Amino acid sequence: MLRPMLSCIALGAMSLAAAPLAAKDKSALPKELPPVFEAVVNCRALTSDSERLACYDRSVAALASARDKEDIVVADRATIRETKKGLFGFTLPKLKLFGGAERDADEVKEIESTISAVRETADGLGVFTLADGARWKQTDGGATFAKPGVAIRIKRGTLGSYLASIDKGAYLRVVRLSQ
Repeated sequence: MLRPMLSCIALGAMSLAAAPLAAKDKSALPKELPPVFEAVVNCRALTSDSERLACYDRSVAALASARDKEDIVVADRATIRETKKGLFGFTLPKLKLFGGAERDADEVKEIESTISAVRETADGLGVFTLADGARWKQTDGGATFAKPGVAIRIKRGTLGSYLASIDKGAYLRVVRLSQ
């Protein structure tokens, strides 16, 4: 489970480094791009068609090899957003892997899903498994009467908390559980 998550994080770093929109915020970009990526970009400077083509052939082959060995991963903004949705509820360090400071448009503030399983804990509170496999535990309130197949909406609360509304009902506090 950790390897796919790290791959997705690396995926986001490479994508944002190359994204045109990220170019507007120079402070969010890494100072140096991976050499295998730089080599492809540097081919543009060659004026001779044959030299430029040979350069592209060499550098693209090296880039493909790095991708095959999983030394470099490339993603688009939609993939990064889906990754962020999957990590919603976890506290991660600020490593600038998604392009630096969070952009309001890219930040995931809430998710909507369907409950796929419910179980009650010894303290009488519910644990909800969502359609994507994420597990959330109720931390306050009374019985929720949640059932599989029911819609759930989880949003950020204050001071790092999260609130869930089950089947458009009142909000209750929840916490994301590790898999």
